[in-house]
Amino acid sequence: MEISPIAHIHTDFPEKFGVPRQSGLAKELRGKIVFEKEYRNPDALRGLEGFSHIWLVWEFSANRRTAGEWQPTVRPPRLGGNTHMGVFATRSPFRPNPLGLSCVKISSIELDSPDGPVINVTGADLMDGTPIYDIKPYIRYADARPEAVCGYVDELDERALKVVLPGELAQRIKEREVIPSLIETLRLDPRPSYHSDPHREYGMSFAGYNIRFTVVDGVLEVKDVSNSQN
Repeated sequence: MEISPIAHIHTDFPEKFGVPRQSGLAKELRGKIVFEKEYRNPDALRGLEGFSHIWLVWEFSANRRTAGEWQPTVRPPRLGGNTHMGVFATRSPFRPNPLGLSCVKISSIELDSPDGPVINVTGADLMDGTPIYDIKPYIRYADARPEAVCGYVDELDERALKVVLPGELAQRIKEREVIPSLIETLRLDPRPSYHSDPHREYGMSFAGYNIRFTVVDGVLEVKDVSNSQN
């Protein structure tokens, strides 16, 4: 079977570092789904306005491997990076077929934008430019399983960090609507879980800015904000 992208999504993440581990964890994150020319037909979105959420089937395009090259086990970062788990028991991006699945919320649908039909979403966990292979509506009675047992994931402690963004650094971010989504992303702790050096300064690209920060005793403090185009 040969498949090709129907669309690409535009987000505030130009690189992998900092992208949330799952969709919906950072609800303020914005994304814009722009269709390829052959799929820019408003009729393809007819009825979608009645849904609040959609599933995206997409490619881990930054993790491409040689065809046939795969490993049966991976080391999930959330388990410290040293514990091996079966690839099919994880959501690792390193898979036999590099396909991802994300549930995002529709914020608006533009049928007559200059780019053709566009779907604006929130809560996406995708890099900027990620190819989208399919879009399906989220159906509550079929897709929600609150009684599900989630193995080792149920045992993880997902405490959020306290984020300190000094006022003088926040002023450097001209687009004020970026700040809530940045703070929400930082609260999720962008670092690999096996990093705990309080003296280490980390860097993350977000929405056209370079963000430098440290983490000490559960507090993430932003140390510098600069324009990534400078």
